[in-house]
Amino acid sequence: MDGILNQIANLGFPIVLSIYLLVRVEGKLEKLSESINELSRTIASIKD
Repeated sequence: MDGILNQIANLGFPIVLSIYLLVRVEGKLEKLSESINELSRTIASIKD
């Protein structure tokens, strides 16, 4: 039983950290996509 609890304690932190980092990166990717779309629209309007 102690072995199982030890494994959960050891693996729990990396899992929580990974989820936290994925959520942060997802937000930054969303902002990057919005910026790229805005840049594309601006370039298209300049060409016209």
